[in-house]
Amino acid sequence: MSQKKSSPLGGGHGPGGRMMHGEKAKDFKGTIKKLFNYMGKYKIGLVTVLIFAVGSTIFSIIGPKILSNATTTLFDGLVAKISGTGTIDFSRIWNILILLLILYLISAVFSFVQGYVMSGISQKISFRLRKEISEKINRIPMEYFESNTVGETLSRITNDVDTLGQSLNQSITQLITSITTVIGVLIMMLSISPLMTLIAIVILPVSALLISFI
Repeated sequence: MSQKKSSPLGGGHGPGGRMMHGEKAKDFKGTIKKLFNYMGKYKIGLVTVLIFAVGSTIFSIIGPKILSNATTTLFDGLVAKISGTGTIDFSRIWNILILLLILYLISAVFSFVQGYVMSGISQKISFRLRKEISEKINRIPMEYFESNTVGETLSRITNDVDTLGQSLNQSITQLITSITTVIGVLIMMLSISPLMTLIAIVILPVSALLISFI
């Protein structure tokens, strides 16, 4: 019985040209290092993404803090109205809500800009990769295509480049946003109540440890 020769590029593909089995990189650290070096050409764009992603997250974190001022003003006004010593200061509440709206609009604009810039960078990197890979394929000896079809090779390249582009477009901004959110929320908690923040920090690992035994 004849057996199909395995492709040097990896495993087989399922419907739609996608790989049926995922493969691990042989040198993950080296691959990441090469990728960052490859992205070095777009330093200005990446710095722009970093600035706008951090800015968007900061404005989102500040929002609840400002909203709490409106809640406090409303509560104090209700207490004063019930006791007959004053009324609710709706003008102050209105000003706070307008400020809150402005902050969230700025956050949305920042988020849009960083997403737009990052999408452009990922598309440029994908285009550059496809171009260089195409030039590489043109230099491959014809003997290679005797055991590996052109369609299979192109399918593998297309899937890998598309996956890389999507990962760059999503992962980098999510990483920046997540780190900024954790730091920002921690600072906000400390500004509200250092004691409660300390209690929360102590309780979290203890809770995680207890859950692991359940």
